[in-house]
Amino acid sequence: MADNRNDTGSPDRDRISLSEDFEIRDWTESLGVSEERLREAVSAVGNSADKVRAYLNK
Repeated sequence: MADNRNDTGSPDRDRISLSEDFEIRDWTESLGVSEERLREAVSAVGNSADKVRAYLNK
C-alpha cells in the first residue's frame, strides 16, 4: 500500500518505513544516523520508532 505523505498522524510517526526514500531521509535526519545505521536498527528491533530510538541510544 502506498504511503500518503499528507497523512502524518500518529500511526505514521510511530512506525519507520524503509520502502520510501523520503521516509528514510526524514528518519535519518530526525534520529541523526546514517541510512545504514537506521536499517540495522529496524532489522534488529522492528519498525517501531520508540524501539528504534531505544536501540540507537544504547
